[in-house]
Amino acid sequence: MLDYVGLEADLDEEERLIRDTARRFVEEEVRDDIGQHWIDGTFPTELISEMGDLGFYAPNLEGYGSPNVSETAYGLLMQELEACDSGLRSMASVQGALVMYPIHAFGSEEQKERWLPDLGAGEAVGCFGLTEPEHGSNPSAMETHAVKDDGEYVLNGSKTWITNSPIADVAVVWAKDRSADGSPVRGFLVETDRDGVTTNKIDEKLSLRASITGEISLQDVRVPEDAVLPGVEGMKGPLSCLTQARYGIAWGAIGAARDCFETAREYATDREQFGGPIAQFQLQQQKLAEMATQITTAQLLAYRLAELKERGDLRPQHVSMAKRNNVRMAREQAPVAREMLGGNGIVADHSPMRHMANLETVYTYEGTHDIHTLILGEDLTGIPAFQ
Repeated sequence: MLDYVGLEADLDEEERLIRDTARRFVEEEVRDDIGQHWIDGTFPTELISEMGDLGFYAPNLEGYGSPNVSETAYGLLMQELEACDSGLRSMASVQGALVMYPIHAFGSEEQKERWLPDLGAGEAVGCFGLTEPEHGSNPSAMETHAVKDDGEYVLNGSKTWITNSPIADVAVVWAKDRSADGSPVRGFLVETDRDGVTTNKIDEKLSLRASITGEISLQDVRVPEDAVLPGVEGMKGPLSCLTQARYGIAWGAIGAARDCFETAREYATDREQFGGPIAQFQLQQQKLAEMATQITTAQLLAYRLAELKERGDLRPQHVSMAKRNNVRMAREQAPVAREMLGGNGIVADHSPMRHMANLETVYTYEGTHDIHTLILGEDLTGIPAFQ
């Protein structure tokens, strides 16, 4: 696999093991069928528990069954999963970074013991409810709210574009607590089988089709007071979760781009036209050289982020730069790989066009490209361009 400047030579034994385990899992269990799942709009749910057995959910957390691996190891895992399909990485990323992380960081001891082992093992599935039909890039304007009533909270509102929601056992729902001064945003652990909860699936997607996406509708849903995540209030809660997930996306996008590159390189060296492999022509070599350069640059950024995260120096703006750059890179290189395959590039037997479509979603979710641009702009100038 492409590692042009030898970054993987510095991996330790555990990091190599995780990389190789994920790569082998993809090759033996998923790759042959993922194209059909994409066409059918389904996720291979039978693999959820196996992914748990392999430790793919939040392995960078400590305790409660999580092995506390390095941030590089976690990034490599996301890279290998997305080299197969963005939907596969999204499932693991949501389960780990958006559900297990907030419970681990902000939950009570009882909440941690109740949910983290089952989520880590894939015996329970979680989802993250922040985005609303009318509030995407501006989540602080959310309308979902909770009100205390007779020792319980009553939740009302709706969330949309929620990965895993139709198959989730628990949702981390962010809502404004109207019972407290200032209506602060708080996190609630809501079991999806409670009265008033519906999680309809969103069908007919043209991107990220091998992923289960849905809504969360909350109509007078009653939850106990101990359903609240006690360790955080305000937008710091959901935004800190998104920083964790975006870190994984910055690595995952490299996997999608690398798979496109490897597919194009193999095709170019095998496909013969005009008396030889098309890789002999300067135009094709230029495309491969540029793809390799852009992927390598993104790898360098991701490895640096891992170092910063490991020592506690990673800032959300660093993650914005990496998410912005690496997803844009993958989105720009996937069509190049597709065109190198000619007509064969539009069938599901080859991955680049599937990656192309998936990356449209990755480019948009968890902070659009434009929003991350403005985050960087404010950090560089000290002047916010948005409220």
